[in-house]
Amino acid sequence: MKKEKIYAFIDSQNLNLSIQDIGWKLDFKRFRVFLQHKYKVNKVFLFIGYLKQNRALYQYLRSVGYEIVFKPTVKVGVGVKTKGNCDAELVLHAAKIEFDNYDKAIIVSGDGDFYCLIDFLEKAKKLFKLGIPNRKKYSSLLIKFHSYFFYFNNLNKKLSVTQKDPKGVFLKE
Repeated sequence: MKKEKIYAFIDSQNLNLSIQDIGWKLDFKRFRVFLQHKYKVNKVFLFIGYLKQNRALYQYLRSVGYEIVFKPTVKVGVGVKTKGNCDAELVLHAAKIEFDNYDKAIIVSGDGDFYCLIDFLEKAKKLFKLGIPNRKKYSSLLIKFHSYFFYFNNLNKKLSVTQKDPKGVFLKE
Protein backbone atom coordinates (compact mmCIF):
# COMPACT_ATOMS: atom_id res chain seq x y z
CA MET A 1 0.00 0.00 0.00
CA LYS A 2 1.38 3.38 -1.07
CA LYS A 3 2.00 5.97 1.63
CA GLU A 4 0.13 9.22 0.98
CA LYS A 5 2.15 12.34 0.25
CA ILE A 6 0.84 15.23 2.31
CA TYR A 7 1.87 18.82 1.59
CA ALA A 8 1.10 21.90 3.68
CA PHE A 9 0.61 25.34 2.14
CA ILE A 10 0.91 28.18 4.65
CA ASP A 11 -0.18 31.80 4.31
CA SER A 12 2.54 33.17 6.60
CA GLN A 13 1.02 36.63 6.97
CA ASN A 14 -2.39 35.32 8.03
CA LEU A 15 -0.85 32.74 10.35
CA ASN A 16 1.63 35.10 12.00
CA LEU A 17 -0.74 38.03 12.53
CA SER A 18 -3.60 35.80 13.72
CA ILE A 19 -1.40 34.02 16.27
CA GLN A 20 -0.06 37.32 17.59
CA ASP A 21 -3.65 38.58 17.80
CA ILE A 22 -4.49 35.78 20.25
CA GLY A 23 -1.50 36.66 22.38
CA TRP A 24 1.44 34.41 21.60
CA LYS A 25 4.24 33.91 19.09
CA LEU A 26 4.54 30.83 16.94
CA ASP A 27 7.85 29.00 16.98
CA PHE A 28 8.18 27.91 13.35
CA LYS A 29 10.64 25.11 14.11
CA ARG A 30 8.22 23.51 16.57
CA PHE A 31 5.37 24.03 14.10
CA ARG A 32 7.28 22.17 11.36
CA VAL A 33 7.87 19.23 13.73
CA PHE A 34 4.20 19.31 14.77
CA LEU A 35 3.04 19.08 11.13
CA GLN A 36 5.37 16.16 10.50
CA HIS A 37 4.42 14.18 13.61
CA LYS A 38 0.69 14.96 13.86
CA TYR A 39 -0.25 14.94 10.16
CA LYS A 40 2.68 13.10 8.50
CA VAL A 41 3.39 16.11 6.26
CA ASN A 42 6.13 15.52 3.70
CA LYS A 43 6.63 19.10 2.46
CA VAL A 44 5.71 22.45 3.94
CA PHE A 45 5.48 25.50 1.70
CA LEU A 46 5.63 28.86 3.43
CA PHE A 47 4.42 31.81 1.35
CA ILE A 48 5.96 35.08 2.46
CA GLY A 49 6.83 38.56 1.26
CA TYR A 50 10.56 39.01 0.69
CA LEU A 51 12.49 41.50 2.82
CA LYS A 52 16.24 41.71 2.28
CA GLN A 53 16.90 42.22 6.00
CA ASN A 54 15.26 38.84 6.80
CA ARG A 55 17.70 36.70 4.79
CA ALA A 56 19.06 34.98 7.93
CA LEU A 57 15.51 34.14 8.98
CA TYR A 58 14.73 32.64 5.57
CA GLN A 59 17.91 30.56 5.71
CA TYR A 60 16.93 29.29 9.16
CA LEU A 61 13.41 28.41 8.03
CA ARG A 62 14.84 26.42 5.12
CA SER A 63 17.22 24.63 7.50
CA VAL A 64 14.31 23.41 9.65
CA GLY A 65 12.36 22.09 6.67
CA TYR A 66 10.33 24.84 5.01
CA GLU A 67 10.17 25.38 1.27
CA ILE A 68 9.87 29.15 1.00
CA VAL A 69 7.99 30.84 -1.81
CA PHE A 70 8.60 34.57 -1.97
CA LYS A 71 6.48 37.43 -3.18
CA PRO A 72 8.09 40.81 -3.83
CA THR A 73 6.95 43.37 -1.27
CA VAL A 74 5.69 46.90 -1.78
CA LYS A 75 5.45 49.89 0.51
CA VAL A 76 1.87 50.89 1.28
CA GLY A 77 1.41 54.54 2.14
CA VAL A 78 4.35 56.81 2.78
CA GLY A 79 6.81 54.14 3.92
CA VAL A 80 4.38 53.12 6.64
CA LYS A 81 3.83 49.44 5.93
CA THR A 82 5.49 46.76 3.83
CA LYS A 83 3.09 44.35 2.15
CA GLY A 84 3.65 41.08 0.31
CA ASN A 85 0.30 39.45 -0.43
CA CYS A 86 1.04 35.82 -1.33
CA ASP A 87 -2.49 34.53 -1.92
CA ALA A 88 -2.08 34.04 -5.68
CA GLU A 89 1.25 32.23 -5.25
CA LEU A 90 -0.25 29.84 -2.70
CA VAL A 91 -3.21 29.06 -4.98
CA LEU A 92 -0.95 28.58 -8.00
CA HIS A 93 1.36 26.18 -6.15
CA ALA A 94 -1.42 24.12 -4.58
CA ALA A 95 -3.68 23.94 -7.65
CA LYS A 96 -1.12 23.75 -10.46
CA ILE A 97 2.62 23.64 -9.76
CA GLU A 98 2.56 21.00 -6.99
CA PHE A 99 -0.88 19.49 -7.61
CA ASP A 100 0.35 16.22 -9.16
CA ASN A 101 3.07 15.77 -6.51
CA TYR A 102 0.85 15.29 -3.45
CA ASP A 103 -2.15 13.19 -2.47
CA LYS A 104 -3.55 15.43 0.29
CA ALA A 105 -3.13 19.08 1.22
CA ILE A 106 -3.26 21.11 4.39
CA ILE A 107 -4.05 24.79 3.92
CA VAL A 108 -3.12 27.08 6.81
CA SER A 109 -5.08 30.33 6.70
CA GLY A 110 -8.36 31.76 7.90
CA ASP A 111 -8.62 33.99 4.83
CA GLY A 112 -11.76 33.65 2.73
CA ASP A 113 -9.74 34.47 -0.39
CA PHE A 114 -8.78 30.79 -0.38
CA TYR A 115 -12.38 29.57 -0.63
CA CYS A 116 -12.05 28.70 -4.32
CA LEU A 117 -8.83 26.73 -3.71
CA ILE A 118 -10.24 24.87 -0.73
CA ASP A 119 -13.42 24.05 -2.64
CA PHE A 120 -11.34 22.87 -5.61
CA LEU A 121 -9.18 20.63 -3.38
CA GLU A 122 -12.23 19.16 -1.66
CA LYS A 123 -13.86 18.31 -5.01
CA ALA A 124 -10.58 16.75 -6.17
CA LYS A 125 -10.53 14.71 -2.91
CA LYS A 126 -7.18 16.26 -1.99
CA LEU A 127 -8.19 18.43 0.96
CA PHE A 128 -6.91 16.92 4.20
CA LYS A 129 -6.99 19.71 6.81
CA LEU A 130 -7.61 23.42 7.09
CA GLY A 131 -5.56 25.12 9.81
CA ILE A 132 -7.42 28.09 11.26
CA PRO A 133 -4.97 30.32 13.15
CA ASN A 134 -7.60 32.14 15.21
CA ARG A 135 -10.86 30.37 16.08
CA LYS A 136 -12.54 33.76 16.72
CA LYS A 137 -11.43 35.51 13.52
CA TYR A 138 -11.72 33.69 10.24
CA SER A 139 -13.81 34.15 7.14
CA SER A 140 -17.39 32.91 7.31
CA LEU A 141 -16.86 31.61 3.76
CA LEU A 142 -14.80 28.78 5.25
CA ILE A 143 -17.55 27.46 7.54
CA LYS A 144 -18.63 25.09 4.78
CA PHE A 145 -15.34 23.23 5.37
CA HIS A 146 -15.56 23.05 9.19
CA SER A 147 -15.08 19.27 9.23
CA TYR A 148 -11.50 19.85 8.04
CA PHE A 149 -10.64 22.54 10.63
CA PHE A 150 -7.96 22.43 13.25
CA TYR A 151 -7.39 25.51 15.39
CA PHE A 152 -4.21 27.05 16.75
CA ASN A 153 -5.86 28.68 19.77
CA ASN A 154 -5.27 25.62 21.95
CA LEU A 155 -1.80 24.81 20.55
CA ASN A 156 0.15 27.58 22.25
CA LYS A 157 1.73 25.22 24.82
CA LYS A 158 3.06 23.01 22.02
CA LEU A 159 3.94 25.64 19.45
CA SER A 160 4.74 28.96 21.11
CA VAL A 161 8.11 30.50 21.75
CA THR A 162 8.78 29.53 25.37
CA GLN A 163 10.85 30.69 28.33
CA LYS A 164 12.89 27.49 27.98
CA ASP A 165 13.61 28.35 24.35
CA PRO A 166 13.63 32.16 24.20
CA LYS A 167 15.51 32.06 20.89
CA GLY A 168 12.64 30.25 19.19
CA VAL A 169 12.12 31.61 15.72
CA PHE A 170 9.01 33.47 14.75
CA LEU A 171 8.30 35.78 11.87
CA LYS A 172 8.63 39.52 12.22
CA GLU A 173 6.71 41.16 9.40
